[in-house]
Amino acid sequence: MSEQSRDPTVFLTGFPGFLGSALLERLLARGDEPVVCLIQPQYRSQAETRAETLCHRLEVPPDSIQLLEGDITEPDLGCGDALEGVSSVETCYHLAAVYDLAVDRGLAEAVNVRGTEHVLDAAQTLDVDRFQYVSTCYVSGRYEGVFTEAHLEEGQSFNNHYEATKHRAEVLVQERMDAGLAATIYRPAIVVGDSETGETGKYDGPYYLLRLLLEQPRACSLTVSLPGSDDTELNVVPRDFVIDAIAHLSAREETVGEVYQLCDPTPLTIPRFVDALANAMDHRVYSIPTPKSVARPMLGALEGVGLPAEPATIDYFDHPTRYACPNTRRALAGTGIECPPFESYVDELVAFVRENPVIGSDAMV
Repeated sequence: MSEQSRDPTVFLTGFPGFLGSALLERLLARGDEPVVCLIQPQYRSQAETRAETLCHRLEVPPDSIQLLEGDITEPDLGCGDALEGVSSVETCYHLAAVYDLAVDRGLAEAVNVRGTEHVLDAAQTLDVDRFQYVSTCYVSGRYEGVFTEAHLEEGQSFNNHYEATKHRAEVLVQERMDAGLAATIYRPAIVVGDSETGETGKYDGPYYLLRLLLEQPRACSLTVSLPGSDDTELNVVPRDFVIDAIAHLSAREETVGEVYQLCDPTPLTIPRFVDALANAMDHRVYSIPTPKSVARPMLGALEGVGLPAEPATIDYFDHPTRYACPNTRRALAGTGIECPPFESYVDELVAFVRENPVIGSDAMV
């Protein structure tokens, strides 16, 4: 699988991660191959297994996926002269990042900021025709009001180092776009499992709440509510919608230079989101009004005794930003690609967690 026999046409970071694996499958299915995937050495065995499975399932030649060991935190992606072997690449998809709300600053800077800069430099060296970058809606930070594709540098504060470094990374990409790079930016909201199967590769974000409720009795499950959370929106999107949108938009020439927010145009508020989870798991859930100064250490204490809790998630119970996606809705009009309502697939998410309790929450770093 590592032998590069055919010249690759696509360069991908973020494999064998959750989104990267799904996007790779879509690219192969539509004939965009061979794809060279930059992988960290510690994930080689996992990447080889996943690559072999994908090639077999799609009935494509084994060299349709070519693995290149490297590290985006290093200049030349840690590949040195090996980058010369991918000189025929036409499109670069950059998905690799630390997706962790509690990530420390040093790691977030190294991967999300310097890593993106190194991938941009590599794309320039390889003279790629297109650069496809996966950002996040949460470059918004704690922006007060409606945040669209036209917003980026608004003087906002940030909930954590993940948000702050993804914001700085997107600024780098947009600066290269202004200098002539043919790039497209995608900003997913909070990505959860597949809307049809519930499958996910990592239990983070809303999964902390879902799993904490599942740990409690059906007759009485408790969570917290913060002042103002009744109007706070939790913008969640399923993986398949995100991949469908990226695959479609990345294949169109007119999307060069554009930013697309891949969010739910009609998201649930926090109370309605909790109600949807409660109905799906058949639990009676009570939300206890709690000051933020108390709720955060409370979640920390639960985490300390081994329960599925993450104090950093509490900032999203009073997140002031609402997301709109006018650019995305125009571009996807008439395609049939749209974000399904959370209530339409929450049962699948809950069922998957119940059937797969051992999936972890650690980021791939």
